Amino acid sequence: MLAAALTTGAAVPAEAQNWGRLLKGGLEMVQSFTVTDDMVKEYVAAYVADQDAKNQIDPVTGNYGRRLVKIVSGITDVEGQPLNFKVYITKDVNAFACADGSVRVYSGLMDLMNDDEVLGVIGHEIGHVAHKDTKNAMKNAIRTTALRDAIGSAGGVVGALSDSQLGAIGQVILSNKYSQKQESNADDYAYTFLVQHGKNPLVLAESFRKLASLENSGMAGSLYAKLFSDHPDTQKRIASVESKALRDGYTYPKESSIPTQAYYNEGKDLAKATTAAKSTNTSKTTKKSTKKTTKKSTKKTTKKTTKKTSKR
Repeated sequence: MLAAALTTGAAVPAEAQNWGRLLKGGLEMVQSFTVTDDMVKEYVAAYVADQDAKNQIDPVTGNYGRRLVKIVSGITDVEGQPLNFKVYITKDVNAFACADGSVRVYSGLMDLMNDDEVLGVIGHEIGHVAHKDTKNAMKNAIRTTALRDAIGSAGGVVGALSDSQLGAIGQVILSNKYSQKQESNADDYAYTFLVQHGKNPLVLAESFRKLASLENSGMAGSLYAKLFSDHPDTQKRIASVESKALRDGYTYPKESSIPTQAYYNEGKDLAKATTAAKSTNTSKTTKKSTKKTTKKSTKKTTKKTTKKTSKR
């Protein structure tokens, strides 16, 4: 009614005028609401703590945990923000990085890709953190009433978050759709990230192909939906990474297989080999000891026999 009156030039009823002022005032309040970087980190940390409690985390000594430690070796921070890595045991194909430095990789993704491809995906997600895409998206979400209500009256401290508020944060982290420009910038970041860590950047194109194959097989995971569902230029992004890498003198690596159970058993096999070696050494020591004892015993017996014979 207010819009119609303004369009036609007709007199605007007092009731409509009041509503218009309230609406404008509400928008201005939301826009002027200050959201600090620390506030964003508090919200994200609360969400990540909730997810860590709800998901099965593979320890660093576990199959996936040990593998992730190897993949991210030497990667400690992004733009001065310390990073922490964990693996969620789930068939879902996903990974995310947050403004507080939390990086979570799903075992379903690790089952689909080799180590360098997983690193490429991690680099892409970290790229959104480096470019403040995740932080800005969260700031916009916090400005909404549902999340703003969680701010305590004492100094803007974040209070206990409800399930719906945690869900709203998760929606931003897991399902937020970035613009094509933001995704392209994150691709560029991942490319440089891989090169800096001594990896062939063509693995990024390979990781994207594998994610795209999920859609073609009807098994598209949440990571694919986040990266590509709203962007029909998926193949262009893959081609862009590929052409840049080829220009830079890279060639596709020989097929690098996804770690098998044999890889995961490597630690156990090493432990078995060490135990076996210790057992062999113990056996050798026992044999030597037995041999010495037998030798001494034989000598004593011979000595005694000789002595008796001499007396006779």
